[in-house]
Parts: sequence; structure tokens; C-alpha cells
Amino acid sequence: QFPFGRRLPCDIYWHGVSFHDNNIFSGQVNKFPGMMETVRKITLSRAMRTMQDLFPLEYNFYPRSWILPEELPLFVAEVRVMKDSDPSWKPTFIVKPDGGCQGDGIYLIKDPSDIRLTGSIQSRPAVVQEYICKPLLVDKLKFDIRLYVLLKSLEPLEIYIAKDGLSRFCTEPYQEPTLKNLHQVFMHLTNYSLNIHSENFIHSDSVNTGSKRTFSSILCRLSSRGADVKKLWSDIISLVIKTIIALTPELKVYYQSDIPSGKPGPTCFQILGFDILLMKNLKPMLLEVNANPSMRIEHEQELSPGVFENVPSPVDEEVKVAVIRDTLRLVDPQKKKR
Repeated sequence: QFPFGRRLPCDIYWHGVSFHDNNIFSGQVNKFPGMMETVRKITLSRAMRTMQDLFPLEYNFYPRSWILPEELPLFVAEVRVMKDSDPSWKPTFIVKPDGGCQGDGIYLIKDPSDIRLTGSIQSRPAVVQEYICKPLLVDKLKFDIRLYVLLKSLEPLEIYIAKDGLSRFCTEPYQEPTLKNLHQVFMHLTNYSLNIHSENFIHSDSVNTGSKRTFSSILCRLSSRGADVKKLWSDIISLVIKTIIALTPELKVYYQSDIPSGKPGPTCFQILGFDILLMKNLKPMLLEVNANPSMRIEHEQELSPGVFENVPSPVDEEVKVAVIRDTLRLVDPQKKKR
């Protein structure tokens, strides 16, 4: 760290949140310009819809989405048409604020008329998506997968996927959404930052138990039940590649405006957090992409009211240390010289 500024150029610059530093003329930076904007919920939904229009069969891993407030009339009309054509269809939708993170402001609805059309939706746009009602359950709980993906370069496009990730569990047994249980966030939302406040949250020293586990431990369980884990991995890899292909055009525009070709500048790489939900039939669905996934390897524990201490988290350590180590190996400038 350079608290007083740096005097000599570095091989690798590791920024905290976003890439903006006009004094870097060489080396590599762990952020792409414009990545934060490109993976916001609305921008991601637009990019995915463009691809769904062009290649509907290839991009069927992203839930049907509408952008609020601008597409509210379209959302209402499309849901009405679908309900008229199939009266037995009883959908649930999930509303996510565009800039929200850590589960902030997310809520479930059964009907378009339930959208909270307060002043905030005008000033704070959102995405409304079809809620996936048939998730794969483990120990009767819904969970999602946080996978770490290294985008090493845009031209040529070079992507690496970490072999292990985190499985983050809800803290109440799952039931399909009904008007009575829609508000039960610990049952429907997998966000770690929400569930950690549940009295049922289990901090575990083992990677196989608790409210946060390794993805590999889930794969072991699925494999022992006879699931085709190889096919699941290949579907996940395909989802990651297609998602990045959908985001690439916008990223290139940001990149070229920030680092014009022919001018000295750094090259970029970035670790992304992909949040994926497995359906009952083991089909992976993309929930969102995080430009700044947490790399913390400890969690806060409340010793007494208002008194916290940081406790090591073996699951986070196992997955994240490997992600950062392998990223540094992959971008190591000395490797080319050797």
C-alpha cells in the first residue's frame, strides 16, 4: 500500500473499487474502466435482452426481465397476455433496485399492481424479473453459488473460471412463494448480508456444513446422488462465456475512451463475482454479476451488544485465497520473461 503516493511504477496495481488513475502508463490494473456501470442490474438486463432477441436458445439462462419505470406498461401488458393464454400460470416476480447491493430494497410480488410506485422508483430505477420458483434445495434450503471469474483481457477475450466457489444458503426451509410468505426474506433471498442477521445462520468450521459452504462440497453431494456434475460444469462455463460476450461491446467502448490505442496506458484484468442459481433440474440461471466481489476471509461476530470481533472463516479462506493467488499467477509479468 502507498499511503503517501508511489514514486516508482508498479507491475500490478490493485484498486479497491473502480479504475480511475490518470498517472498509470504501464503495468496492469485489477479493474476495467466502466465495469461497475456495465454489470449494474439494468445495463446487464439490457445486454442480455439484446442477446436473447438475437439468440433466444443460447441465452435462456437469464430470467425474463423488465426495466422500471420505463417498461412498467409493457410489463403489465405482457403479464396480462400470458395469464389470459394460460389461466393456471401463477407467477411470482422479484423487484431489484438498480444500484442496490447486499439484498437492499429487494421484494417479491405476485401481480404487477403490487409494485411500490412511490417517488423512489422514479428516482431509483429497478429491474423486475420472473422469480425462479423451482430451485434446487439442499437440506430443504434454497442456496445460490458465487463463482469467481477472471477476465484477463478483452482483446483477445481471455476468461478463467475458478474451480471452486461459495454456496450461500437461506436460513429458513424453502416453500414456493404464496401471498403469506412473500415477505420472508430468509426463505427466498440467498444474500449472505441478509441471512447473517437471521438467528438460524450457522458459522461453520467445516466447508460441508453451515450457511456458507464450498461449491465443491455441493457438487460432491450431487455426484453421490447420481447427478451429472460434468454436464452441470459445462453448462455453467457456457453461461459465464455467453454473459461476458454480451457485456464485451460496452466494455470495449469504455476501454477505448479511457485508454485510446497508440497511447501509453496499462492493461486491465478483473475478478468478477457471478451469482448463479441452480434449478431443480440442475439448469444454472444467472442472477447477477458483481464487479467488486468481497474478498474478506473473516466475519464479524458479536461478543456482547455492540462489541464485535473478526473471526476467521475457513470456507472464505479456502476459496478466496486460491482465487487471488491464481489471479496473480496468471497476470504475473515475470512469467513472460521466464
